[in-house]
Formats: sequence, structure tokens, C-alpha cells
Amino acid sequence: MPVPDRQAVAKQHTKRALEFLRQGGDSFLTTTVDTVFNWGRKYSMFLYPFVTACCGMEFMSVAGPRYDIDRFGCALPRFSPRQADLLMVVGTITHRQAPILKKVYDQMAEPKWVVAFGACTCSGGPYNNYAVVQGIDTIIPVDIYIPGCPPRPEAVLDGIMKLQARVQEERVPADGRHKEMSELELPVVEKPVA
Repeated sequence: MPVPDRQAVAKQHTKRALEFLRQGGDSFLTTTVDTVFNWGRKYSMFLYPFVTACCGMEFMSVAGPRYDIDRFGCALPRFSPRQADLLMVVGTITHRQAPILKKVYDQMAEPKWVVAFGACTCSGGPYNNYAVVQGIDTIIPVDIYIPGCPPRPEAVLDGIMKLQARVQEERVPADGRHKEMSELELPVVEKPVA
């Protein structure tokens, strides 16, 4: 029985591994690096507060000493979308504000996450009329919904913990995490006809 050539066997294993990775498979090294990066992202979220209405008071209480959002790595708000990776949309969004929200979202770098804070942001709340957007998911993709009018600080912390768990398990594809709005084919928000 002939003894296989070591170099030929090594080349064959290398070829199989490269083909496996080329087809989208994982290796030990890439999964370990993803885990380390996601752990760092999980505890260092820089949030951009897009506060428009009464839910803003509850949002402020979450940052206070009793609930202390800093324990979850979300302490310092960034008021420039280019420095933020977590967009907290808090309060009622009208059709007039929708293009501004979309512009802020587009200016954020990848990876980015969006949290809808409050009933008005999630579904329009009690305002079922022509002026209020019935859920911001018609404008931008939303990762976590925190319902309530206004949501309790405990619900906000629970939403942040769920987002952290999602970030820990996330794999960022090569073409980016979020699809562009043109690829999502959502309805375009236009000004109401007067």
C-alpha cells in the first residue's frame, strides 16, 4: 500500500478549507474574532437620542442614578450621528420629521442599531391621523421595540439587554448589516397633500 505524500495531503486539506470558507463556512479563527468584537460592541454602545416628545422624560430617568444606563455601556450620548452606533428614537415622529430621521440614520456608520422607544414610535400610539408616522419601521429598520406610553425604565433596560444579546450573537456580513432603504422597498414617506 503506497504511503500518501504529506505535502499533497496538506495541499488537499488547504484547498478544502479555502473552498469551505469561500462558500460561506466558518473557521475557528473567524468565529473567535467575531465573538471578541461583538463582546466589545455589546458593552460600548454610543447612543444618539432622537427625542421628540413626552417619552423624553422617561428616557432621562433611565440615565439617572436610580436606573443608571451606564451599567450597560450606554452612558455617553453622542449628538453627532457619525459618532453613534445606537439610534434611540424616543417619542412621536411626524411626517415632517421623517426625512430628518432618515438622514440621521443614513449618516450613522455600520454597524448600527435602532431602538423604537414608546408606543408612538412603535405604532403611532394614540395618534391615528395624517400627521403622525404609524411606526418608524416604515422609514428605517428597527432592531428592538420598547412599547409603553411611556415605557417604564425597567422596560428600557430590558430592551437594551435584549439588544446586547442580539449584538453578541450577530455576524456582520461582508456587504454590511443593514440593507439600504432602496433595497427594502418600503413605502416612501411624502408630505401630506393639503
